[in-house]
Amino acid sequence: MSSEVAARRDAKKLVRSPSGLRMVPEHRAFGSPFGLEEPQWVPDKECPRCMQCDTKFDFLTRKHHCRRCGKCFCDKCCSQKVALRRMCFVDPVRQCAECALVSHREAEFYDKQLKLLLSGATFLVTFGNSEKPDTMVCRLSSNQRYLLLDGDNRHEVEVTRIAAVQMLTEGFPPGGGNVRATGMTLQYTAPGAEGMTQLKLTAGEDANGSRRQATAWLVAMHKAAKLLYESRDQ
Repeated sequence: MSSEVAARRDAKKLVRSPSGLRMVPEHRAFGSPFGLEEPQWVPDKECPRCMQCDTKFDFLTRKHHCRRCGKCFCDKCCSQKVALRRMCFVDPVRQCAECALVSHREAEFYDKQLKLLLSGATFLVTFGNSEKPDTMVCRLSSNQRYLLLDGDNRHEVEVTRIAAVQMLTEGFPPGGGNVRATGMTLQYTAPGAEGMTQLKLTAGEDANGSRRQATAWLVAMHKAAKLLYESRDQ
C-alpha cells in the first residue's frame, strides 16, 4: 500500500452538524464500518408532547432531540450528555435515557476492546482448506476498515466483507462458568472470488503471555462483529 493511499484512508475533517461538531473521514468511503449515520430528527410540528413521558411542550417545557435516535423529549427525559463515538462527535451530546445506556455500553468497546484490536495478537492462521497454518500477527487497521495479517506474507480482509464470525471455545466447567476462547472462524467475500472464503484464527499455546493477549483479542473481535451487524441493520 502506498503512503499516499494510506494517508487518504486516515485523513479526517471537522464538520458541524445540527447535533454538534464531528470529526469524520475526509473520504466517506474510508469511514469506520462500526459507525452510525446521524438520524433524521422528528420534525417539531410532529411532536407536541415528549415521546417518553407525554408531557406537553410549551414556553416553559422545551423540547430536545436525542442525537442518537432523533426523537423529541423534554429536558427531564433527555438530560444526559454522553459520548457518541459511533457518530464521530467530538464532545458528549444530548441523548435520551435509553440511547444513553447503549452509548455507555459501547464506550467499553472504544476505551478497551478497540485498543486491543489495533495493537493486534499472534495466531495460527489457516486460509480456506489449507492444512498448514501460518503464524501471523492479526490487527485492525488504524481506520478500522481492514484486518491486517502479517507473517511470511501479508493479507488484508476488508471488515465490511465479513459475513459471519464464529467463536471457537473449549471447556465446560462443572456447575457452570465461562468457557475459554481458543479461536475464531471468519467467512468473507474476497474481491474477485466466487462464494465465501474462510479464515481460521487459533490462539497458540505458550507461556509468555501471547495466549492471553490472543484470547482478549478474540473477545474484542466478537464484540466488533456485533457492532458491525448493527451498523448494517441501521
